[in-house]
Amino acid sequence: MESLGNIWNLGLKELFSLWRDKVLLVFVLVAFTFMVYTAGSAGSMELHNAPIAVVDEDQTVLSGRIINSLQQPWFMAPELVRFDQIDQLLDKGSHTFALVIPADFERDVRQGKPVSVQLDIDATRMTQAFIGAGYIERFITSEVAEFLAPGSSTAELPVNLVSHISFNPNLNGTWFGGVMELITQITMISIILTGAALIREREHGTVEHLMVMPLRPFEIMAAKVWANGIVVMLAATLSVTLVIQEWLAVPVRGSVALFLLGALIHLFSTTAIGVLIGTVARTMPQFGLLLILTILPLQLLSGGITPRESMPQLVQDIMLAAPTTHFVSMAQAILYRGAGLDVVWPQMLALAAIGAVFFGTALMLFRRHLAI
Repeated sequence: MESLGNIWNLGLKELFSLWRDKVLLVFVLVAFTFMVYTAGSAGSMELHNAPIAVVDEDQTVLSGRIINSLQQPWFMAPELVRFDQIDQLLDKGSHTFALVIPADFERDVRQGKPVSVQLDIDATRMTQAFIGAGYIERFITSEVAEFLAPGSSTAELPVNLVSHISFNPNLNGTWFGGVMELITQITMISIILTGAALIREREHGTVEHLMVMPLRPFEIMAAKVWANGIVVMLAATLSVTLVIQEWLAVPVRGSVALFLLGALIHLFSTTAIGVLIGTVARTMPQFGLLLILTILPLQLLSGGITPRESMPQLVQDIMLAAPTTHFVSMAQAILYRGAGLDVVWPQMLALAAIGAVFFGTALMLFRRHLAI
């Protein structure tokens, strides 16, 4: 009971210290509200109002039909330009696509001759470039087929393909961006708060005060874990209920309470990582550099941005030791697909095991640091 009392009182000290750091409090609030909302509302991966220029050297009915097929919401109204203006438009970045329909295009199509159109793409806008090229190819093919044989585009095929899209039938990118940003902020803020708290005490000299008190390293570390973890949990609860469900109107299929339980287990790992980095780093700049080296692999290779299946097998195997891999899988299963505890318990068990390893390693280094 004495040990629990020490952990409780030290945790309260951490909370009071955080409360006095107004800049850090504003940072946490902005991260779980504005950043999550921005990622969900402005980070859509769909093709939307892409600017396109068209050089119509044919001036026929077919070329007009192709131009008219490039409509909203995929493309902005096509701008008719001259051929010598293409490079200037793409260099300025005012247009992503430039389509050139050559002279005698309709005549060659009618005569069955091989024909081609030129499509210049500003590939610095990688997502729009990749998706938009497919849309333009499909529109041109459809219009040419319909022009040659009206009704051919809807001709019966021996196989009838019917697509059924589960969980996100409208392919709404805001549903994905907001939740993934919330997962990113839970991981990043928990590491920052815990590591910064340890370094702040070292810079203020309060670590020496703790060393002369009848406290064990486990109690000091456990207090930092629960105090900073509870702050992130409260912010995550606010974010998933207010920002995700209300502002972004993302339909949460599963139990929010189950997701928060998984987040709590995940915080056991990430706060331990924060103590581990804060113990190794001697100054705040060093902590920032180590944080970059830690956060980037955890986020980029966890499956939250790109599917893990597209990564090399070695990377997939290595990232199984990272807590974010299991947390992303669990969060997507609960929030997107409505999975229950009977489905996500392996991820929770993995998170608990990984958290125990990180906590034990951080505690060992923390004891060594206090003994120096």
